[in-house]
Amino acid sequence: MSSEETKTPSRRKLLLVGVIVLVMAGAVAAGGILTRAKTSRDLAQWTNQQAVPTVALAQLKPGDQYQSLRLPGTIQAFRKAAIYARVSGYLKSWTLDIGARVQPGQVLAEIDTPDLDQQLAQAKATYASAQASLQLAAVTAQRWNILVQKQIVSQQAADNATSDAAAKKAAADAAQANVRQLEAMESFKTIVAPFDGVVTARNTDIGALISPGGSAGQELFEVSDMDTVRIYVQVPQAFTAQLHPGLKASLELPQYPGHHFDAKLVTTSDAVDMSSRSMLVELQADNSARKFSPGTYCQVQFQLPGDPNMVQVPATALISGDQGTQVAVLGQGDKVAIKPIEIGRDFGDSVEVVAGLTPSDRVIDSPPETLQAGDQVQLAATPATGH
Repeated sequence: MSSEETKTPSRRKLLLVGVIVLVMAGAVAAGGILTRAKTSRDLAQWTNQQAVPTVALAQLKPGDQYQSLRLPGTIQAFRKAAIYARVSGYLKSWTLDIGARVQPGQVLAEIDTPDLDQQLAQAKATYASAQASLQLAAVTAQRWNILVQKQIVSQQAADNATSDAAAKKAAADAAQANVRQLEAMESFKTIVAPFDGVVTARNTDIGALISPGGSAGQELFEVSDMDTVRIYVQVPQAFTAQLHPGLKASLELPQYPGHHFDAKLVTTSDAVDMSSRSMLVELQADNSARKFSPGTYCQVQFQLPGDPNMVQVPATALISGDQGTQVAVLGQGDKVAIKPIEIGRDFGDSVEVVAGLTPSDRVIDSPPETLQAGDQVQLAATPATGH
């Protein structure tokens, strides 16, 4: 074989290899161009996406069917009477001490009244004298009238006798009234209970000087009716519209931890105190078990009807500023709307919104400080929940 024949195939192979290399180089170049174009498109798309803020929605909790209102209260007896003396004297005896059950008219104490006794004795003597004078004047007038008929004495003398008898009768009536008044005062020597109840105070003892009730008189006894008790509570103005007679509540007392007692609202003062902006309400509770004592502090828990439009919002969703408290809401087309709200109770990590929101609103959680009404935003992807 000649050398020429050997060189010819080598050139062809070289040419074929060169073509292949060129084709591969072109493919690589084209692939690089396409890759750079795609990368540029992705970068532009990512840049555009980053220009739109990404936000997350806050988890709203609907308002409860009932809202609990817990307030301090004071327990008082259903009826309470401070017993004072009506006469002066010295305490002769007392029969019932604190804690004793009493019935109406039951004797609590006796007062010794020597001055009053003497006044009554004198009044009775005066009345007896007046009656005697009246009898004599009446007989005299009758006799003078008979003599007038016989024309023995003048009519003037008979009229004088009749007038004297009338004056003596008036004096006798006055003396009798004085006796009755002093007898009525004598009845107050006995101190009695005014109604069924319990003696809750005794502030006197045998031999003590007794003065009539009033500015100078001292309270001798106190009787309280505790079969039913009254509970008085000051309710803030914001909750007064939901108060009505028949509303049920429960009581908690420090001396009975873990126990709850039923009570019922019976009336309200229907007026708000200007100093505290609260309304006084009265509840009543059965005390047949004698668990409650007058003057006791208690906690009263009301179950007030809830508002179906009330929601709880995380504190992180609130926007505070010169225009008050607001929240950012995601509206149509994922555009931001700013809504003013009115806050009710503060639970620390969340607040109760009483006006300005509905359970269907989409509230943005932790909104950026630069977020403005009308801004376009996008929702953050929600991670899938594994099963």
